Amino acid sequence: MSFNHIFKATVNWQLGINETTQNPKGFSRNHKVVIANKKTLLEVSAANAFRGDDTLYNPEDLLLTALASCHMMSYLYVCSQNNIEVLSYTDTAEAILNVEASGSGHFSKVSLKPVVTIKNASQIELAKTLHTKANSLCFIANSCNFPIEHFAEIKMG
Repeated sequence: MSFNHIFKATVNWQLGINETTQNPKGFSRNHKVVIANKKTLLEVSAANAFRGDDTLYNPEDLLLTALASCHMMSYLYVCSQNNIEVLSYTDTAEAILNVEASGSGHFSKVSLKPVVTIKNASQIELAKTLHTKANSLCFIANSCNFPIEHFAEIKMG
């Protein structure tokens, strides 16, 4: 049985006070994102390489973060299903974005590098293999058209 969930977001941009329509390339890339039923407003911009504000989140940051976060939640789920007690999880994820001369582009690869600490040393090998199962369950990974590599390290705590 399958079912659908609806997610909603509002993106809001407007011409800044000191901007004019005289220079169409000089527009601000800064905008605000509100996610339905969430308290925090996200201030977002383009990446610095695309004339954005480097101090704000950008869509590329958010895609990578969504992927790493979804994988972690899927991983914690499969660990719980296998009675593996996870004590900590840290991922230093990295994405490669290829940009064409035309201005279009795509992610060519994402590398997830989770370091996971578990309670029971006898479960280290199982814990390592469960990253494959987590990847197959991850909603975001299942929506991507680029390879997602996993370089997991499992430690005992």
